[in-house]
Amino acid sequence: MIIVHHLNNSRSQRVLWLLEELGVGYDIKRYQRDPKTMLAPAELRQVHPLGKSPVITDGALTLAESGAIIEYLVERYGSGRLVPAAGTPEKLRYSYWLHYAEGSVQPMLLMKLIFDRIEKAPMPFFVRPIARAISRNTKNSFIEPNIKRHLDYMEGELGKTAWFAGNEFTAADVQMSFPLEAAVVRGGLDSRWPNLIAFLNRIHARPAYKRAIERGGEYQLLR
Repeated sequence: MIIVHHLNNSRSQRVLWLLEELGVGYDIKRYQRDPKTMLAPAELRQVHPLGKSPVITDGALTLAESGAIIEYLVERYGSGRLVPAAGTPEKLRYSYWLHYAEGSVQPMLLMKLIFDRIEKAPMPFFVRPIARAISRNTKNSFIEPNIKRHLDYMEGELGKTAWFAGNEFTAADVQMSFPLEAAVVRGGLDSRWPNLIAFLNRIHARPAYKRAIERGGEYQLLR
């Protein structure tokens, strides 16, 4: 039986969703973030040395990293579903978006989260104006323009096809869900990018997505 080591409000939610799409049975072992630091608990390091989520165990196998988990589950349990045929343009796009999600767009959104928190963090009064000025300048000159560039790029790509890899829903769309949901919370994604909003509306309407939310619990991304 697959066990999903599920950290609340994290990337592991999309692993639950993929398993629901595949119709594969699984159990959930739940972990809660520290309410002050919002970091994962130390118990996760007993599962994987990095103590991060998502992590799955499947028999003797322990596997971390969202992209690796998605590839494993689709190959092991998909029976050809949710992945384009080998050698097709759609398969190349599938691989691209599977890596793009964490390798390109998500780092910018993480930086936005960190610098937003720097501005709000408690600190000596004489340091506060300097720290906030550095944070705002970094966001205005680098982080936010890069996020907008990514949003514009993804918007254009979804103007070509219904889904990221082509006109069929694939596991690449599962992978891309997290950065886009994070972009709504902290990246400024709104109705100015109608194709991206339509994508989110479509995935939120999928029965498997709804089942994953029901099993995984309330899902609120960090701000």
